[in-house]
Amino acid sequence: MAENYDIYQTPLNSRYCSYEMKHLFSPRNRFSTWRKLWLWLAEAVKELGLEGISEGALKQLREHVEIKDEEFAVAAEEEKRRRHDVMAHVHAFGLVAPEAAGIIHLGATSCYVTDNADLIFLRDGLKILLPKLAIVIRKLADFAFDNKDLPCLGYTHGQPAQLVTVGKRTCLWIQDLLMDLRNIERAHDDLRFRGVKGTTGTQASFLALFAGNHEKVKKLDRLVTEKAKFSKIHPAYQISSQTYSRKVDLDVMSSLGSFGATCQRIGADIRHLAMLKEMEEPFEADQIGSSAMAYKRNPMRSERLCSLGRYLTNLPKNAVETYAAQWFERSLDDSAIRRICIPEAYLCADACLILLNNICSGLVLYPALIQRRINQELPFMATENMIMALAAKGISRQEAHEEIRVLSHQAADNVKVHGGDNDLLDRIRRTPFFQPILGQLDQLLDPKTFVGRAPEQVAEFILGEVGLLSEEQIVQMSEEELGHLEKGEVELALQKYLYEPEDAKTFQINV
Repeated sequence: MAENYDIYQTPLNSRYCSYEMKHLFSPRNRFSTWRKLWLWLAEAVKELGLEGISEGALKQLREHVEIKDEEFAVAAEEEKRRRHDVMAHVHAFGLVAPEAAGIIHLGATSCYVTDNADLIFLRDGLKILLPKLAIVIRKLADFAFDNKDLPCLGYTHGQPAQLVTVGKRTCLWIQDLLMDLRNIERAHDDLRFRGVKGTTGTQASFLALFAGNHEKVKKLDRLVTEKAKFSKIHPAYQISSQTYSRKVDLDVMSSLGSFGATCQRIGADIRHLAMLKEMEEPFEADQIGSSAMAYKRNPMRSERLCSLGRYLTNLPKNAVETYAAQWFERSLDDSAIRRICIPEAYLCADACLILLNNICSGLVLYPALIQRRINQELPFMATENMIMALAAKGISRQEAHEEIRVLSHQAADNVKVHGGDNDLLDRIRRTPFFQPILGQLDQLLDPKTFVGRAPEQVAEFILGEVGLLSEEQIVQMSEEELGHLEKGEVELALQKYLYEPEDAKTFQINV
């Protein structure tokens, strides 16, 4: 136990990630996957009629496919002697499966196990991430729909602008996350298996093994690919060098890096809204915001989300340069960097999704403060409506414009120079020129008249046509009628994900 405190651990592993993702890239899973690959190769070769592989040998391989604790030391000692990790594990596997020792790694090159295992990890890691991302989108969609009618100030250039709604702004985040979902799904669906290709991708060793029988070599490739659960949709690459193309790593990591940028964007918005005291991330009763300032409620989860998102966004650069640096059929300068950056990209994406799930499970709004901020700006925004209302009463548009211009500047001076409230409405009410429309002011200043189609856009985006129906209308419609309604973009994207969303518990998130 002491050594855990005496050697460095990446915080991704020790603080931020789920067990399932850490296990995926663990030494035990990696080397056990190598053993599975050796077993699948031996099984497939035997199935194709090659003699010399006994049932006893296969039985021993199956019984020891998961590497045991004591075998790590055996492999490590052999690697010191041989300076070759794959051959060290061939040796360790052979010791516990002695009847199979002579046929382990038959006809294969190191990349048969290393690259095929990596492709399995790339695939399985995306399968871990995609449902988690779907859950985050679902939670944000529920939040957006619940707040589709709640007006708030929009901001352009960091300055107050036309009103939007809380739900509409949330849909900006959701739309970007849907792009990430599609990008990661496509990266997953494009993944293939390296398969059984030999030292430079020509399958020469296996052609020799089967005495020049091309059909058996092709079938061997298919059999091992199927055993690894790469289906017809994800067959083996027909063309490879000693490795699968490092462009694959670049493709996958680019989708994760793009998701990292989305995390930064969402985290920054929440932090800004927390600064304005309009929205907060979850904050527990016993949580401490600052060691010195006891009153503080720092948005530490969103800050961490931005931090991890920034790191994730920058990781694909390693994949870009590794792919570009490859020579001909293979060079080993890809090995060390891939051992580091591929697991870290997945662990980092996993950590970001855990944070997003936690944040989205308990976003807090302060409608009174949102309304107060609207009240500070809305009188200025409503001046165009007032001018039109006066014109409808037969008053000159130019005269109305000038009257409002003067009063607006006086009110702005009261806010900026004297630190007072926006008193434009009080000035308008005291000015006889505006007497004809005083009875209309409340209507002209209703925030809901300034949000355009924002509520409808939210409903259409999330639920489609059904989102525009009242509860009474939905109750009156049959399931068949509801089924024929056009679905929203969010519903269409999430319909393949069957899950029971669970709130992320705070104790699962380390400070």
